[in-house]
Amino acid sequence: MNGPEPLRLGILGTARIAPWGAINPARNNPAVTVTAVAARELVRAREFAARHAIPKAYGDYAELLADGEVDAVYIPLPNNLHAQWSIRALEAGKHVLCEKPLAANAEEAESMVATAERTGRVLAEAFHYRYHPLAQRVRDLVQEGAIGTLEHADIQFCTPSIRPNNIRFSYELAGGVTMDMGCYAVDMLRFLTGEEPTVIQAEAKLLSPQVDRTMDARFAFPSGATGHTYCSMLGTCLFRSRVRLRGSAGELSVFNLMLPHLLYHRLRIKDEAGVRTEKFPKIPTYNYQMQAFVEAVRDSAPLSADGSEGVKNMRVIDAIYRAAGLAVR
Repeated sequence: MNGPEPLRLGILGTARIAPWGAINPARNNPAVTVTAVAARELVRAREFAARHAIPKAYGDYAELLADGEVDAVYIPLPNNLHAQWSIRALEAGKHVLCEKPLAANAEEAESMVATAERTGRVLAEAFHYRYHPLAQRVRDLVQEGAIGTLEHADIQFCTPSIRPNNIRFSYELAGGVTMDMGCYAVDMLRFLTGEEPTVIQAEAKLLSPQVDRTMDARFAFPSGATGHTYCSMLGTCLFRSRVRLRGSAGELSVFNLMLPHLLYHRLRIKDEAGVRTEKFPKIPTYNYQMQAFVEAVRDSAPLSADGSEGVKNMRVIDAIYRAAGLAVR
């Protein structure tokens, strides 16, 4: 007996992340297929479609949403367009996998969630790392008390210099390092601790008015634990991908929690028994995420990074900007 037809996925935009976030995971999953792509210019959509063997190309996002042979959409558009096109997609009856951060701010994210609830469609935020066995293992160890009572969480991400004219540094496009690397750090802080933090203080270094290139933030949790995140692009720190969780009976440290399938990753556990390390499958995080999205659409399975989680993350990001004396995106 044949199984259900594959989930038919359309892509809004031709961003560089699209092959990672949608096209390659779909090729590795028989339950989903990419059937269409849309760009602001038809010629660009056609070139992208030809390059990636996508059957349909549209020169307008709305045209793709009107396609009755598209069940769901992946949205890798600039941050300021996430809410607008996610809402339009949901209202068109499409399920949505939206790139992080979910929206430009918490108010927009709340509107997206309200629309998903009203239309009965799935809204997912693309925090792909959550679905990998490495992230699941770290969260489980913390919840099981492997390092005792959590006392402090420290998460730091730095990337090599990105050109200053990159869209990630446009305030109008809801840019800034906190919206890019920082949204991962905030989400990891929440996901791994299982708590919602309060922002105590934040200090930014700016590339241009209102646009942060580094952000140093400190937090307090309801349990009494403390937290710290540091993120940088165009800073003195060239590369760092580090998570450290200190408890009353030990410490966990993780290198490359965000992309453990690339290059190298390591989970190090230090407790009374000594020091041990663990490694995990180098299956792409995006593959796990795509499978979770398909199961949410087909079977109503719960998503780790659903719209409600996205709202909570955006509330913390908004609070960081306010604490740093900057405008919310």
